[in-house]
Amino acid sequence: MIPLDSKLPDINVTIFTVMSQLANDHLAINLSQGFPDFDADSDLIERVTDHMRSGSNQYAPMQGVPSLRQKIARKIRDLYHFDSDPDTEITVTSGATEALYAAITSVVRTGDDVIIFEPAYDAYAPVVRLNNGNPVFLQLKPPDYRIDWDEVEDKLSEKTRLIILNSPHNPTGSILSKSDMTALDTILDNTGTLILSDEVYEHIVFDHQVHESILRYPSLAARSYVVSSFGKTYHTTGWKIGYCLAPEALTREFRRVHQFLTFSSNTPIQLAYADILDQEHLYQGLASFYQKKRDAFLFYMKGSRFKPVPCSGTYFQMMQYHAISDMPDIDFARWMTIEHGVASIPVSVFYHTGTDHKVVRFCFAKKEATLERAAEKLCRI
Repeated sequence: MIPLDSKLPDINVTIFTVMSQLANDHLAINLSQGFPDFDADSDLIERVTDHMRSGSNQYAPMQGVPSLRQKIARKIRDLYHFDSDPDTEITVTSGATEALYAAITSVVRTGDDVIIFEPAYDAYAPVVRLNNGNPVFLQLKPPDYRIDWDEVEDKLSEKTRLIILNSPHNPTGSILSKSDMTALDTILDNTGTLILSDEVYEHIVFDHQVHESILRYPSLAARSYVVSSFGKTYHTTGWKIGYCLAPEALTREFRRVHQFLTFSSNTPIQLAYADILDQEHLYQGLASFYQKKRDAFLFYMKGSRFKPVPCSGTYFQMMQYHAISDMPDIDFARWMTIEHGVASIPVSVFYHTGTDHKVVRFCFAKKEATLERAAEKLCRI
């Protein structure tokens, strides 16, 4: 066998793949991986088909089809009062994960520090390492999983190239506040540190709270890559279309990487999104749509021994299981899938040290009947 020195020797198949496969093997209800079990809007699907039939089946422009980029710019202006140039500042990508990869790769160089808040989406640190950067991990503070900005200031140095933010936050469901943004702005003033803001759940914020996008703060936006996802908004995670907005200089570097990752993304799907982006009700009603699902899941779980962690956004609900078992969370999640027929994600996998608070994450982007059946099984544990 030819010897191979892995660039990521400690990385295996992701927990999402593992738990979904385990759910399939044991015919369990899959509340692990973050995708809906209901379909997209029928009009959106018809529009994709129409564009396919009309011949829009060849490469899109590398930056994304112009009509979609223009609609994105208009939507951002309406939502966040932020003006952007669709030609030089917006790039359509093959999913948000590709956008994250391209953004990190475009600016992180050997020896650069990148601040990552844990628990963290598992794509961040490996990409930093692939670019020979140094992940600097800071822990969000339970029970509400807030950022300690004094810790951030202590860790900040001339080597800090990038801070990665995620709000609404996967897996905790916490959101950044206006005071968080003010603190961040103060800390980064007169520094060269950039921001990568992962805002894929921007429309899923509960209890009349507001999504504090980086784009609401011009001085922060001027140093930021902002990433979003159509898949999360339109229940089409398998279509893998996202986008990245950044100042022209940052976008120029971003596109140098993007063009050699995927070059361009699915043409008819981009055109279909452009067609429906003016239908504001499809994203303006998303928060209440998912809040009803969160509340229904919590209602059905009232008879269980799980303790919910406060969830202000996303479509994930974390649950503590201290009252049930002292098993490590990975073992508990496997046991619960095999023996009780419900799959979840153990939250320790979102920490580089495997920190285990005896918490698992459930996805409630499911039909209410699915949530009720899952809760019935969980209440028996």
